[in-house]
Amino acid sequence: MHIGIDYTAAIQQRAGIGRYTRELVGALLRLTEAEGAGHRYTLFAAAGGRGLPPDLPSSPTVRRCFLPISDEWAARLWHRARLPIPVEVFTGPVDLFYSPDFVLPPTRSGTRTLLTVHDLSFLRYPDHFVPKLVRYLERVVPASVARADRVLADSEATRADLIRLLGTPPEKVEVLYSGVDARFRPEAAPGERERLRARYGLDRPYVLSVGTLQPRKNYVRLIRAFARLPDTGRVLVIAGGRGWLYESVLEEAARHPDRVRILGFVEDEDLPALYRGADLFVFPSFYEGFGLPVLEAMACGVPVVCSGVSSLPEVAGDAALLVDPEDEEGLSRAMGQALEDEGLRQKMTARGRARAAEFTWEKAARQLMRALA
Repeated sequence: MHIGIDYTAAIQQRAGIGRYTRELVGALLRLTEAEGAGHRYTLFAAAGGRGLPPDLPSSPTVRRCFLPISDEWAARLWHRARLPIPVEVFTGPVDLFYSPDFVLPPTRSGTRTLLTVHDLSFLRYPDHFVPKLVRYLERVVPASVARADRVLADSEATRADLIRLLGTPPEKVEVLYSGVDARFRPEAAPGERERLRARYGLDRPYVLSVGTLQPRKNYVRLIRAFARLPDTGRVLVIAGGRGWLYESVLEEAARHPDRVRILGFVEDEDLPALYRGADLFVFPSFYEGFGLPVLEAMACGVPVVCSGVSSLPEVAGDAALLVDPEDEEGLSRAMGQALEDEGLRQKMTARGRARAAEFTWEKAARQLMRALA
């Protein structure tokens, strides 16, 4: 079978869906080679002027098809101007086209389609987005879901949203969980603490949160909740690039210059060490389609406090302290408990490692291969 895969996010986005696409597609290609599945793949991307990433999958079964226009221009042509140019004009004929990033390009009538929808936050919390982005997503995502032959959701919570909010037939939607890469583990690499100190100035104990700066991540409330804790020398470290509507986060952080650090985007290679160095990981998001940082922190042996909403209870299981993301005092209390109660910390660490071990990219790739069949 010849399968086309939209690899644009993997090239254009360093975090989030970009990393999801790199990990999942990489695992799929390794599985194909190991088991001789007989599939051929064309990785399609609107790459613009970006250079090829060093970890781009390379295999005799893989062909690359990169357009010299950006993903923004591709979206304008296909989804705003609605030019009916099928993706097969660029990839050549394919039996199935898979998009791991919410939206399908035009395809020929005989091509089967598979689509991943990570979440419907733009429908659940539209005020957490720039209005222009909400209008775009409201138009193209439901249309792509309706057109797809099969839809993959990141969690049961997202599957329920697809059924309830978009009227998607239940039999059309399957849950495919993300995985945790093996590099997220408790054992520290030689010299990593010194590297963190040199690169990011992290010379004090810290509580960590990871994710793009945007309203949905609830960072303003996290900063206020952390500020309620006694000052024991720890700092709150937030690692994530600037997304949108993030000004209030920066303003709140500026009110606590000695206790809050905004690192900006952190390269993938530094993430495991950043997790391992933390005393606690906190993820108070209002809504998540999956919440991979929760599992990555657990895999690194770090206790976790996270919201008890959307997909997060499903992902964290009994290995985290769950809190109401609206409850600033409750969030502060849970952080204090997880930092001070050593017996609880040990229990959370053991449960967290066991929980994270249940999610692997190989398992995700096997399920994806079945969905592609």
